[in-house]
Amino acid sequence: MKVGVIGVPMDLGQKRRGVDMGPTAMRIAGIVERLSGLGHDVSDMGNIQGPDRSTAKLGRENLRYLDEVLRICGLIADRVSDCVSKRMFPLVLGGDQTVSIGTLAGLAEHGTKRGIIWIDAHADFNTEKSTPSGNVHGMALSAILGYGTPRLSRFRRICPKAVEENTVIIGCRSIDEMEQDMLSESRVTVYTMKEVDELGIGRVIDDAVQIASKGVKNVHVSFDIDVLDPREASGTGTPVPGGLTYREAHLVMEDLYECGIVSSAELVEVNPILDRGNHTAEIAVELLESLMGKRIYRKR
Repeated sequence: MKVGVIGVPMDLGQKRRGVDMGPTAMRIAGIVERLSGLGHDVSDMGNIQGPDRSTAKLGRENLRYLDEVLRICGLIADRVSDCVSKRMFPLVLGGDQTVSIGTLAGLAEHGTKRGIIWIDAHADFNTEKSTPSGNVHGMALSAILGYGTPRLSRFRRICPKAVEENTVIIGCRSIDEMEQDMLSESRVTVYTMKEVDELGIGRVIDDAVQIASKGVKNVHVSFDIDVLDPREASGTGTPVPGGLTYREAHLVMEDLYECGIVSSAELVEVNPILDRGNHTAEIAVELLESLMGKRIYRKR
């Protein structure tokens, strides 16, 4: 498969510095070489450049850095759309979760009949009216599905950018109060860590694949590294105890590869400043290898 690796050193969507180093950390961990080693034709398309929090204008407190976020998301959308036009698999390396708005905008230029599997400790379903922080990374999924301020929800004049009833969240365990109300009124399917514990991660991912792929040909995977338990991966800005284990996360990625429906992906929120010895970026790359076909054992 042809794979286009797109780095987005975005740190405007949240308040902790360092996440802009995520793409570099994953490259140091060997993402290009390791995916090439699986037989893929990998092109590193470089980083999308933009201001960081030291130079960007804050703007409104409930939509922090929105102007600059949207400008960078526009560049992401162009790069992702170009990948799809060239029949490449877009693989976006964040940066914070706001990059998803640009990723899905670029994908949506080639059709919005798409499912999403959102693997995250958080639901990212706030809007400017419900957010307790003003951080746009907590509004990414709601904006993609058409909720909130039109500047986000109608970004690139495509609204929504994927199919709401084909959207599944896995692994969340931190949802704000007003966010819970909006999510419960939506058609999004949510598997919190309670369901993962009760049903087992194998059952959860099987159900998620069926829901996300029903009636569509393409499914996008968004993997926030904070879905892992902080004891597994400490290098992230919004850690929440009680997450997926290392092996549960690999099972998710292995099963997603085997189902054959994933046509694009992103991995976000790796923060090397909060890490030790690039450990979290190493795990991120290993998980992407599983998503792209690496197996523990292959029958001859």
